[in-house]
Amino acid sequence: METAFSTRQLKVGREIQKDLAEIIRSKGMAAFGGAMVTVSEVRVSPDLSLAKVYVSIFPSEKQHDVMELLGKNVRLYRGELGHKVGKQLRIVPELAFYLDTSIDYAEHIEELLKK
Repeated sequence: METAFSTRQLKVGREIQKDLAEIIRSKGMAAFGGAMVTVSEVRVSPDLSLAKVYVSIFPSEKQHDVMELLGKNVRLYRGELGHKVGKQLRIVPELAFYLDTSIDYAEHIEELLKK
């Protein structure tokens, strides 16, 4: 069942995606053990209290370590995000990081099609 998102949810999601991508990029690849981390999507709950942040990680061997780092530092990222969106949002949403596996899935399908 596909959930419809309000215009406000979509706008807030895009803003959070842009700002979090900037925050993560500013940390540099060294902060993530040489992995490249991309914020691929952000889905915000209807009450704007929770943001599900989907990240792609390359190379995929480092996914577990990077997800662990993101989980441990979630309060730091929320704090930095608060400085960026504090003027636009009354409450900075809680962040929950999820691994975006759509790239892995696409590569898997591509491999299957080659056979």
